Amino acid sequence: MKQPVTTSLKKIFWLTPALVAGLAFTSCSTDTKSTADQTTTTPDANNSATTNAGNTAGMADVKPTGPPPAWAPNIAPEMLAVIEKLDSLSGPTPPHKLTPAQVRKAPSFKDALQAVMTKYNIPMTHTGVDTMSQMVQAGVKVRIYTPRGATGTLPVIVYYHGGGWVIANLDTYDASARALAAKTNAIVVSVAYRQAPEHKFPTAHNDSFAAYQWVLKNAASFKGDPNRVAVAGESAGGNLAAAVSMMARDKGVQMPKYEVLVFPIAGYDVNTPSYKEHVMSKPLNKPFMEWFFKYYLRSAADGKNPMINLVDANLKGLPPTTIIGAGIDPLMSEGKTLADKLEAAGVSVNYKLYPNVTHEFFGMDAVVPQAREAQDLAASDLKAALK
Repeated sequence: MKQPVTTSLKKIFWLTPALVAGLAFTSCSTDTKSTADQTTTTPDANNSATTNAGNTAGMADVKPTGPPPAWAPNIAPEMLAVIEKLDSLSGPTPPHKLTPAQVRKAPSFKDALQAVMTKYNIPMTHTGVDTMSQMVQAGVKVRIYTPRGATGTLPVIVYYHGGGWVIANLDTYDASARALAAKTNAIVVSVAYRQAPEHKFPTAHNDSFAAYQWVLKNAASFKGDPNRVAVAGESAGGNLAAAVSMMARDKGVQMPKYEVLVFPIAGYDVNTPSYKEHVMSKPLNKPFMEWFFKYYLRSAADGKNPMINLVDANLKGLPPTTIIGAGIDPLMSEGKTLADKLEAAGVSVNYKLYPNVTHEFFGMDAVVPQAREAQDLAASDLKAALK
């Protein structure tokens, strides 16, 4: 039964710099040569901690040191604290003035989040998840997250990380993958697709679809149920998740049962209302999005491709969808437009907007309360679809 598109203007904790960095709660570089590059199926050393679902201890104490910036006068204080830390770590040069190699090595929002957590003695969340890495094909790896102690055959969520198809990696978005695994009691397969400028469009999209097909064929080997598979992603990863659903539909491959798109890149128009309102927001803004398009797309014509320009694509027959938006985000307008277009195409949509947070807030539940709300929403919808 189709449910209406709804907007929930709840209190939101805002996220740290989305596309420049990582959501992992463990300290690591955003350089592409990370633990995501393992090819052996060995347990992740980061999982030695005791299982927990997240601790609010210290969260209420997180405060920014200065006033809200002009570009976000209503930003949530916890989010601002992380952004301030990111600014102090990053220096004066904006990422769109750097090369991809430089941005990959620069301090990320993951590093800023870790610094805030350390300052306020906030523990890691969702440590009760075991991981192993697996090679899917040349250049494409996955990290498989399994809730510790889970028994029987579990549903599977294929997850695609953000980074504008250019930067970030599995470590950067580790926190999001862990949260989804812990909160859904499902196996999360996080995909390390090849990135630009070394690999231009449509490489990341084709890699993502290949990884999805690999999961369908191999789920049983890691105790996953191939008949209960969903897709999810953040930012560029949200774009990839939707594109994978479209490719599955068009190629006659088993469709995902559900998709969760978190502040997805859904269009190529950089003059939407939210682009104009948040032209200099952080961690994502108009110049940075133009930078991503420049490095990933072969030409402006690629920007009109349905896999990039989702808002003008054929959306009929896609899986039921949850779209999570951030209010301080140049991608806000296209996310809402995508929700409206999906609903018009007959797809069941649950749309929620979190107004006082920025792009990339989703993985920051250790510090930002609204991230926990958004994760709970995504997990609830996924569990209902995959039961």
